Amino acid sequence: MTCCQQPRSMVITNDLVHSPTGRIDFQSMNAFEIHHLLCKLEQTPEQSVFGHLLLPEQPSGLDEDPQSTEQTVPCVVACHGSRGWREHNDEHVKNWLASGIAVFKIHSFEARLVDSVVEDQMMVTHAMMLADAFSALKLLGTHPRIDPARIAIAGWSLGGMVALYAAWLPLAEALAPGGERFAAHLPFYPAAHVRPDEQRWSTSPIQILHGEIDDYTPVVLATGLVEQLKPLGVDIDIKVYPGAHHSFDSTEPITLLEHAIRLDERTVRIDLEGNMTGEIAPGETIPLNEPAERYAAIQRTQLVGAHYGGQTEARNQSRIDAVDFLTRTLLQ
Repeated sequence: MTCCQQPRSMVITNDLVHSPTGRIDFQSMNAFEIHHLLCKLEQTPEQSVFGHLLLPEQPSGLDEDPQSTEQTVPCVVACHGSRGWREHNDEHVKNWLASGIAVFKIHSFEARLVDSVVEDQMMVTHAMMLADAFSALKLLGTHPRIDPARIAIAGWSLGGMVALYAAWLPLAEALAPGGERFAAHLPFYPAAHVRPDEQRWSTSPIQILHGEIDDYTPVVLATGLVEQLKPLGVDIDIKVYPGAHHSFDSTEPITLLEHAIRLDERTVRIDLEGNMTGEIAPGETIPLNEPAERYAAIQRTQLVGAHYGGQTEARNQSRIDAVDFLTRTLLQ
């Protein structure tokens, strides 16, 4: 774990009726695990978070003045990965803006004084980032320039997990009881190891983009989830890029992160009461609700060391695929 400098004082925004852009500070919460979002939400401490709202210069398919306040545009809530915001994430953001889609980049780490969780996945968790994402969704729906029915979510790695499981309805109902839902879900190489017993999922489309030889968040977890959900009528698909590692959409060389906490093929169950468990060894299941329990699991499994790095073909194609998916789901 590495820490950021103390952020500037935040002025919390409760609505966006005055059409702000740029940095927006808002209220979220610090739930450690999905269990707490489902079962202990009222006991969860609040957390101030911020994001940056970027509006497209020219809304797609509209001939009116691009500065008109009468237009509404779709938006993507974007969630970074375990290393925070990277250059390749911003390349996607530029493409989406050029397509006429607004983007809200959430800074879940910087708001919590963290740079990276590569070696310590307990400093900022997927549950915290899920809370951030739904808080952003509800807030963005008050912006006069944004169509609340066309707000999607995208994310990379840890943020990809957020984009994926934001489609699980028990979570959405807990975090957005007013009925706000994401219109589309675009997870890049997500951690897809959670298996809920309650199979209620959004009707919005989910498109996973993953690398064939990812040893950080193995693709077998994502393909397994897709195979489980498709027969239930969930609108979920996965595209696997041959020979591609984690962060295949970057220009970074293939690099070994020796101390990165990674996944293997084991999954985590969420039962109907919201309790989380995992099979730590054949026939041995342990609880995974609380920080001490997750820490014990990390110490037992010793799953460390994973690769990341770009691949030209996968990088170029994934940028096209991402724009195609968002255009199809938000602009047509």
